[in-house]
Amino acid sequence: MSDFNLSAFSDAIADVAATAAPAMASLATHHGRTASAFHWRDGYFVTAEEVVEAGEEIELKLASGERVKAELVGRDPSTGVALLKPAEAVNAAPLAKADAVRPGNLAITVGNSEGAALAVFGTVGEVGPAWRSMRGGTIDRRINLAVNAGGRFEGGPVLDATGGLIGMLLFGPRRRALVMPYETIERAVSTLREKGHVARGYLGAGLHPIRNGDAHGAMVMSLDDSGPAKAAGLYVGDIVVSWNGEAVHGPRDLIRKLGPDSAGASVTLGVVRGGEQRDVAVTIGEKPLS
Repeated sequence: MSDFNLSAFSDAIADVAATAAPAMASLATHHGRTASAFHWRDGYFVTAEEVVEAGEEIELKLASGERVKAELVGRDPSTGVALLKPAEAVNAAPLAKADAVRPGNLAITVGNSEGAALAVFGTVGEVGPAWRSMRGGTIDRRINLAVNAGGRFEGGPVLDATGGLIGMLLFGPRRRALVMPYETIERAVSTLREKGHVARGYLGAGLHPIRNGDAHGAMVMSLDDSGPAKAAGLYVGDIVVSWNGEAVHGPRDLIRKLGPDSAGASVTLGVVRGGEQRDVAVTIGEKPLS
């Protein structure tokens, strides 16, 4: 690659970041650091759910340097999306949706820290099918990044080479950079604007992992008096080993199944009680707002 082409490539990345910069904002987190947010559309901003707390005062510092108070409209732990509404109108164009990405495509992660623009580039490391998060959310695509982005980028947009929005930067286990896809954000935002929260399934049982020989499952350690599990006839000491015929290897499996799409569903739990296996029909409730 010639010096001219390398310079042009460098400028092209900087231009993509500069075009997105007006849509950016930063906010102070309860962890004592800054994180990023960006304008979604209609004056709403999105950021990472883990960087905001219900009831706390939120202030966005915009790319212009202006500071505005913002209301937490709602948060969805199952997808990691939080929706903010500034108290004053913000004039910033929304970021257009990116086309489909492939492993090896350029990925430009943009952030903001106290009004200063941030940008770093890498590549899309993995693109896979839909998956379910640790908290039961359905994520439309698995997109992992090969990019070195620090905590100030969390909640910021990940862009393709044309400036299209692939999704929002979050950090998974071991601080691995991953993308919450555009489609998942769009679905979460729609629900948060309408209801202020995304429903999660509720079983009403305290669970503990158990392994007894080849048998793995989730033992019921406690029951909420008004919860679905008790109403269905589950007892303390029962071991849940399946959900609609699919093996349950521990509490984590159950939690993943108690996503937004499970609320109100009727499911059959395979239960071991006193050494005997039986089926228990349970209507999953909606997790009460905390």
